[in-house]
Amino acid sequence: MTERWLEIGALDDIPRQGARVVKTALGDIAVFRTLDDRLFAIEDRCPHKGGPLSQGIVHGHGVACPLHNWVIDLTQGEAVAPDQGCVRRFPLQQRGARLFLALPLALAAE
Repeated sequence: MTERWLEIGALDDIPRQGARVVKTALGDIAVFRTLDDRLFAIEDRCPHKGGPLSQGIVHGHGVACPLHNWVIDLTQGEAVAPDQGCVRRFPLQQRGARLFLALPLALAAE
């Protein structure tokens, strides 16, 4: 699949253990920054009840949904056992202090 890299802001725009929401034609994408400065981009919707994951609590490399406390592993995009479900992940790059998100080319132009 062909992707287009879109600049979405600076690393400092996202606090450690926090998130930023990027609005796209695919829906909202949550971009997370962990305490150890790893970055992850996933759809901003819990697979359980649709809660906004960007408003959840980030701990380690996971985020707890603010509605029902389901934990989503940011590295895999999957709910941590015993819960089941997954969210779509998106490629993310850091180039210097700037962040870039990859979207399918057909949707990136919208």
